This record gives sequence, C-alpha cells and structure tokens, in this order.
Amino acid sequence: MGCIAGVATAGIPQGTLVAQELGLPFIYVRAKAKEHGTGSLIEGDILTGKRVVVIEDLISTGNSSLQAVTALRDAGYDVAGLAAIFTYGFDVATESFKKANCPFVTLSNYTALINYAEEHQYILPDDVDILKKWRKDPAGWGQ
Repeated sequence: MGCIAGVATAGIPQGTLVAQELGLPFIYVRAKAKEHGTGSLIEGDILTGKRVVVIEDLISTGNSSLQAVTALRDAGYDVAGLAAIFTYGFDVATESFKKANCPFVTLSNYTALINYAEEHQYILPDDVDILKKWRKDPAGWGQ
C-alpha cells in the first residue's frame, strides 16, 4: 500500500481529498524543516519505503515540486510521480522533471485555459496575443 503526499501549503487540501477518496494515508512535505520541535520536513504517518504520489496545486518552474520529491526520496520513499491541478507548461519545468526522473500529469494547463477563455469570449483577441507573448517569455515580458 502506498500513500499520498501534498506539497505545502497549497497541495495539502487537494492531497488530503485524494488520499481520503482513495483510502490511503496522507503526508505532507514542508518547504523547509520546522525550526522547533522535531524539525520535521515531512509530516504525517511516516511510511518510508512506501510508494507515494505527490500532489501539487501549480507547476511553474517545477522547483518547489521537485524539492518535495527530493525530500521524499531522501527519506526513503519511492516516488511514483506527481499530479498537479495546473501548469504553465514552461519548458524549464518539463526538463527539470525529466532530469529528476519524475513523471507528472496535470488536470489543465495555460494553453487550454487561454483557448477556453477565447472560445467563450471571456477575453478579447488582443488579450490572447498579450497572454501568448507572456507565455513565451514571462521573465522578459513587459520590459
């Protein structure tokens, strides 16, 4: 039997719901170890050696998600992969997950969101162009 791990803080509610629905134990991974008490990075029923699926809310660069994956692996978990609600689809995230040998899936993504919003006329065609330009170079956009 495996478990579900949420990434603190926004992955905790979704991870809890997934674990409850599947009848699996739930743990969560902090961004950094507690500075008091046990100093734990991982909270919950520690089941080292068990297979775990990590739940996250958002993948942008993938850094925080992969920090959680690394922490779990370092603690002895067998990370099967990660599931998230949304991704911007940045190449850097895809490459980082590939390099970390961690498959991931998402329920939706930036392109699907923009397409839906355009199709249902929530945004104007000029907005679509602006949003697509941002997606190509978010760091340089607006400079």
